[in-house]
Amino acid sequence: MLTSPLLILELFGIAISFAVIPLGYLYFNRRIDFFSKLNWALVFFTFDLILFGAFTRLSDSGLGCPDWPGCYGSSNPFKALEQIQIAEQAMPNGPVTVFKAWVEMIHRYLAMGVGALILTQVILAWRQRKQLGNKALMGSLFLLTLVSLQGAFGAWTVTLRLQPIIVSAHLLLALFLFACLTWYAQKNQTVIGASDKTESIFKHSKISARLLSFAAGVLVIQLFLGAWVSTNYAVLACPDFPTCLGQWYPPTDWQHSFYLWRDLGQTKTGESLSMTSLVTIHWTHRATAIFAATALIYLAIRAYATRNPNLVFWAKCLMILLSLQIVTGISNVVFQWPLLAALMHTGGAAGLVFCLTRMSAWSTCSFLAVDNSGRKV
Repeated sequence: MLTSPLLILELFGIAISFAVIPLGYLYFNRRIDFFSKLNWALVFFTFDLILFGAFTRLSDSGLGCPDWPGCYGSSNPFKALEQIQIAEQAMPNGPVTVFKAWVEMIHRYLAMGVGALILTQVILAWRQRKQLGNKALMGSLFLLTLVSLQGAFGAWTVTLRLQPIIVSAHLLLALFLFACLTWYAQKNQTVIGASDKTESIFKHSKISARLLSFAAGVLVIQLFLGAWVSTNYAVLACPDFPTCLGQWYPPTDWQHSFYLWRDLGQTKTGESLSMTSLVTIHWTHRATAIFAATALIYLAIRAYATRNPNLVFWAKCLMILLSLQIVTGISNVVFQWPLLAALMHTGGAAGLVFCLTRMSAWSTCSFLAVDNSGRKV
């Protein structure tokens, strides 16, 4: 279906509307400058977007509107109500319903709002490039490129009919965007009225880059495996815990489980994906969780040993979120994948990314501080 200029204009207006509300709210806080507030607001809204994206997937609303960027060529489900109702009557339990259409379109609206806020960030970084430096402008342009790529994966999610590798990449890219926004916000944080005492807290001992990189690499692998479990609907493939089908090492099918480019529920040859393959996907995620948890616990211990108050704080947060991940992961199995536990598991994964990014930033970056007259200190 061709995208009309009117549809693009309407969607652009919706994106601006979603961006104007937080921009207006941020204008009134004077403790931190507007650019810093915008950066942290982007972190907050991207986290919300990740959670709502998880809700969209878990409620089977990913194809609630089977075209992109609109819904049956319209900017909102109200205008496409007749087509949606026809599809719902033909398949009452199918992918298209009024509720699912609204969930899918609200997810798109939120994503467009985040894109509009990042575009605002680029404009501000360009206007303040003398104060912030060219690196801030280049970083903001990188974020704009990244969110545009994320939008493309959102489109492919629909046009390729929830192909697991596309949906998994869409989630991982969202988490990567979230990490980059967090890093950017902390690297470019400007505190008005900073003092020598404020500056001194940025100079404590650090964690080795090698350890941070290793922990991040292990976490990325575990995040991919978690996304692969979710997008292949393999959460309930192992209905018991701590064993899987009553065994510590159940029957596996490695040939088909991790073949990436295939349709949902099918092998590369178009046959139905076996239950053994789903068990393999689920069991692999469980097994690697042990290594990921060990790496993150060791990182938290080393961060705590630095006695850097900022690293100690985020190490504690890391341990709390890791515990939450374990509890919600087990709950998904024991209580048969309840929606709340599944959403908390996705939110916990984003929280781990946030904590690791904050620890990395505190361990490596210096901060820009200015006095009340705008001069650097």
